[in-house]
Amino acid sequence: MATLLEVQAAQKRYGEQLLLDNASVALPDGCKIGMVGRNGAGKSTLCRALVGSEELDAGEVVRHPRLRLGYLRQHDPFEPGETVLEFLLRDSGQPDWRCGEVAAEFALKGDDLARPIAEFSGGWQTRIKLAALLLHEPNLLLLDEPTNFLDLRTQVLLEHFLKHFAGATLIVSHDRGFLKATCTHTLELARGKLTLFPNDIERYLEFKEERRQHNERVNAATLAKRKQLETFINKNRANANTASQARSKKKQLERLELIDIEGEERAVKFHLPQSDIRQGTAVRCRDLAIGYPDHTVAGDINLEIEHGSCTVLVGDNGQGKTTMLRTLVGSLEPVAGEFRWGYGCDIGVYAQHVYTSLPEDETIFDYLDRCRSPETSQQKVLDIAGSFLFHGDLVKKRIQVLSGGERARLCLAGLLLAPHNVLVLDEPGNHLDVETVDALAEAIQAYEGTIILTSHDRHFVRRVAGGVIEIRDGRATHYGGGYEAYLYCIEQEYDALAATLAPPRDPERRGKSSGGKSQAKSERSLQKQIQSLERKIAKLDERRRELNEALMATTDAAEAQRLHEELTTMSDECAAIEEQWLELQE
Repeated sequence: MATLLEVQAAQKRYGEQLLLDNASVALPDGCKIGMVGRNGAGKSTLCRALVGSEELDAGEVVRHPRLRLGYLRQHDPFEPGETVLEFLLRDSGQPDWRCGEVAAEFALKGDDLARPIAEFSGGWQTRIKLAALLLHEPNLLLLDEPTNFLDLRTQVLLEHFLKHFAGATLIVSHDRGFLKATCTHTLELARGKLTLFPNDIERYLEFKEERRQHNERVNAATLAKRKQLETFINKNRANANTASQARSKKKQLERLELIDIEGEERAVKFHLPQSDIRQGTAVRCRDLAIGYPDHTVAGDINLEIEHGSCTVLVGDNGQGKTTMLRTLVGSLEPVAGEFRWGYGCDIGVYAQHVYTSLPEDETIFDYLDRCRSPETSQQKVLDIAGSFLFHGDLVKKRIQVLSGGERARLCLAGLLLAPHNVLVLDEPGNHLDVETVDALAEAIQAYEGTIILTSHDRHFVRRVAGGVIEIRDGRATHYGGGYEAYLYCIEQEYDALAATLAPPRDPERRGKSSGGKSQAKSERSLQKQIQSLERKIAKLDERRRELNEALMATTDAAEAQRLHEELTTMSDECAAIEEQWLELQE
């Protein structure tokens, strides 16, 4: 399989932080890769190096002559007053019929093409940027956090687009559900190294945990064997009759080696402080209308949220989820009607874009020190900072050098410096890495207070959602079927829409004939070989699982060593078959 893009011995350092340490990886044609790593690990830096907007300290990025790289821009490339069609024509240089054809793949048709882009919500503007991207006919798409701030319907559409895109993709995302749905391979950036794994994110995380447990078992067995040999040597080396056996055992001892196990990376530790837990109704809305003086977003809202529940607001971008939260916390006045919080509610707020307005010149400690309540000591501030991975001298870092994920962590840390019995969280998982989102979900599950939040991260919401309120078409109502039922309805709705849209085109085969019978026969033969190899890989995978289980169960050092050697041999065999699979794919 042709390599479209290759990173060779890349090194990149920012101050004392080493982001890339002799890192190498090859991105093959047609491969769907999801890239993961901790906040601040260097993922966005690597993306900028791949597109040529940032220089490496050492190493290089090798681009295939056939590479056509498409990069989903995070900033808005639109001009004031520009319509959808005008932007697509200007950006791509394609004729209007072609622009309309591709736009239709993203449900942008008819009058939508003549509308100013400024009238569209953020999710629909992302659709416009994707249409522009496709018009350049790339064979490798690079998407950096594409799901941030996207509503569920646009996420489903983006998933459909990526599944059917004929070229290769490299997607940087912390949304585990999105990566599992769109990617067949996983690329991890950790401790400056790049590791490409030929399976999805869930299998990769399972593999990492299995490998860690396996190595720990082998090391435990090796240490037990060492102790046994050392005891024998100490007892028998001075005895003339057994000295030769002791020397033999010493040689065995010298051959025993421990497997190097990397220490786990530090993880965020959430503890949501809570005070004065209440019961009954937390907030009651009566004939409430939300919006702005010149525009009502939603009205006739009548609902109640109970204390101790975790309620998730769902709905498309622009429908009013953030407006609803801002109204409930008092930063927007109701247009009509009223809402009342229950007695004794102490509300903590995390706003969606708060991290963009942080004071750039302040240090991490300066910001947290301002957030603390009078009864909170400076040592408590340092403890909270450390639990959010700002330990030691890192608290002296200025906010201006922090990544988006680090800023989001800092805002959450500031929120937790005072106890609350109600938390209102607007997209708390945006920019947070997988491990931090998981830690946040666990903290929410353990929290006894009341939580009202918005999020488009399906994996996260599945874990925490109790009640579901849908805001749509100017109304806000409890969704009776729960979150899984809501997801099912969205999928069904999009399936009906997708049936009316043209499937994405293959950029490599546009305008080419379908080929003769001999080509079809050859392709069928290759496909059979590929399927045969995939079955072999599956069998090896199953055998590997069995060996791991046996290794975990055994207490015999010799048996553990034998199982370890068989696993090593099997890994080599599997690597050879995967290499053959890649060649056939090419």
